[in-house]
Amino acid sequence: MRPIARFLLGLVAVLVSLWAVAALWIDGPASRPLAAGLCGLYAGGVIALLLRIRPFRRGALAAIIAFAGVLMWWLAIPASNQRDWLPDVANPPTATIDGNVLTVHNVRNFAYRSSDTDFEPHWETRRYDLTKLRGLDLAISFWGPTQYGHTIMVWEFDDAPPLAVSIETRKEKGEEYSALLGFFRQFELYYVVADERDVLGVRTNHRNEQIRLYKLGTSPAAARALLEGYVEEFNELASHPAWYNALTGNCTTMIFKNVKHVFGISKLTDWRILANGHLDELAYEEKVINTSMPLAELRLRSDITARAREAGSSPDFSQRIRAGLPERPAP
Repeated sequence: MRPIARFLLGLVAVLVSLWAVAALWIDGPASRPLAAGLCGLYAGGVIALLLRIRPFRRGALAAIIAFAGVLMWWLAIPASNQRDWLPDVANPPTATIDGNVLTVHNVRNFAYRSSDTDFEPHWETRRYDLTKLRGLDLAISFWGPTQYGHTIMVWEFDDAPPLAVSIETRKEKGEEYSALLGFFRQFELYYVVADERDVLGVRTNHRNEQIRLYKLGTSPAAARALLEGYVEEFNELASHPAWYNALTGNCTTMIFKNVKHVFGISKLTDWRILANGHLDELAYEEKVINTSMPLAELRLRSDITARAREAGSSPDFSQRIRAGLPERPAP
């Protein structure tokens, strides 16, 4: 083989083998000694294949075939709805649409006290007249550097409180989110369908996150189509659970899976879909958000953090956080 082709083939074999070892350790047997033994056997086997089989390409291809076997096992690991869930994700949302009436069950509307784990739970059934759907908003929440954030979609209605949907991990009791574990089969996918004061307020007021809220230039018809798509998604999850994945099935990639047919955004492979802290920059370029001012000014005026903290648990939370927000662009 040519040296460059040999190097690339070997690099692929090593990288996929490292992933396979990590998958065996993280998603393999609960017994740590057994998992460690499997990892050692697999790693030792790959090293033997690469060092002993000649020509080199045969050993590398054999290592890749071994990875394929682990991948097939990994893809077959079933997700479940039957676990000892944390209280804030205990009840999966479901909904029905009868003509123009949307009925949503298990809308989360928790009353938080001293922290995001100290709350009085409220699960509600809410009805929405889809003919009164006014528009769609995008919230981006930041917990640190603004290269990455968490995205939340919010539907506004003329005669009802906004309905917010946050795509998250469904964690078990005693479990905490890990960015590394999010790439493996450790967390089920969960749609938090919630009152805006809950899902935004808990972030600003108890997790010390920063939130920007943008009014999108999405027509009511397109916003309705997107909402109906979300309903299909979380209804499906209630009966057929799926895995969260930090790369392919996270809060932003799932949004674009649902909105690509209604958003009008052409750059669905843009790097900012993954580096979602820049998602507002992409929306600005596509004229999905207000472009009557520079992006830097739009970001400042769209920051609702201080207003959300001042609003607290006030019943007019949604009105107060929208005071002074830049106008919604025309569809």
